[in-house]
Amino acid sequence: MKSLPRIHATRLIEPRHKIEQLDLEFSNGARRTFERMHGSGRGAVLIVPMLDQDTVLLTREYAAGLHRYEIGLPRGRVDPGEDLLTAAEREMKEEIGYGARQLVLLRSLSLAPSYMSHTAHAVLARDLYEEKLEGDEPEEIEVLPWKLDALDRLLEVEEFSEGRALAALFLAREWLRREQA
Repeated sequence: MKSLPRIHATRLIEPRHKIEQLDLEFSNGARRTFERMHGSGRGAVLIVPMLDQDTVLLTREYAAGLHRYEIGLPRGRVDPGEDLLTAAEREMKEEIGYGARQLVLLRSLSLAPSYMSHTAHAVLARDLYEEKLEGDEPEEIEVLPWKLDALDRLLEVEEFSEGRALAALFLAREWLRREQA
């Protein structure tokens, strides 16, 4: 296994967006400067809320990056002092009006590891109960029940394009299949 490159220097070049340059030396002697964007350090959660054994609750909300409404999963930042599962529970209550009696961390997912340190943690939520918390969303988020066995049809929906949501849904489906076996 290759050893990690040696970091000779780091410089913050854009404080507002937490962009830094790294002066690196690789094990073969090659030297390069890379740029990376730092996340908050706490990461984010991406929740797969299961209404029942077969039905996931998707969200439909405005996505500024694409300037359209996008279908996805409840998600959000991990606030200071929160652990991942507490953040997942809070985000569900704010965005879809449900809490969960069972939360399982499925896997941590990177967004763009070549230049971002941000990590999203995929969480499976089961045994849901209704409870709404006030969130920071500018409008009510639409909640869409979707059958897990129809994920192939979801891939054909233009409004569904977030790779992390797709990965989290497949991770949840496989986790649930293994549990039933």
